[in-house]
Amino acid sequence: MSATDLPQRLQEANANDQFRRRWSPRSMTAAPLAQSDLEQLFEAARWSPSCFNSQPWRFVYAHRDTPVWETMLANLMDVNRAWAKNAGALIAVISRSTYSHNDADAPMHAFDTGSAWMSLALQAQHQGLVTHAMRGFMLADMEAALAVRAPYSIQAMIAVGHQGAAEQLSEPLREREQPSPRLSIAEIAFAGRMPEE
Repeated sequence: MSATDLPQRLQEANANDQFRRRWSPRSMTAAPLAQSDLEQLFEAARWSPSCFNSQPWRFVYAHRDTPVWETMLANLMDVNRAWAKNAGALIAVISRSTYSHNDADAPMHAFDTGSAWMSLALQAQHQGLVTHAMRGFMLADMEAALAVRAPYSIQAMIAVGHQGAAEQLSEPLREREQPSPRLSIAEIAFAGRMPEE
């Protein structure tokens, strides 16, 4: 593919192209995933950096057409359930808000778990899979269904699978089924201090 195949995602600096090409499709084929597919995702995630090497991330997953899959799907908001039903697997991204060695507050837990999610997403892309993270779910019901208890909490749900055709989505999702643009470097990185808004 040429540098202009994603015109809304032209690079400003020479970063590895995997970052520009990663996006969050909703259209998936409903093809099942092998257990080894998921294990490769978790292998990538486990090497992510974390404060004090606390590794606060946990993942609860379900392959499609299993009882836990149905439970996870039922606890997604309608707008997400409508397309996530075609994923190959659903994954709950969970983080621990205290350090395991002393139960003190771990203020970086969500930040660290976010790094694990990004590693997982990039590994999925490397495997020819797509991922889409969601916050649109019934948090209390999902945590109860998956036996997630304090000091753990669900940060996001992920749909993972093989990319499908945009035409299978209903409007307005079909129209939005493309990589989104990003703010410029000048809008996110500042030398010395934050600018005034």
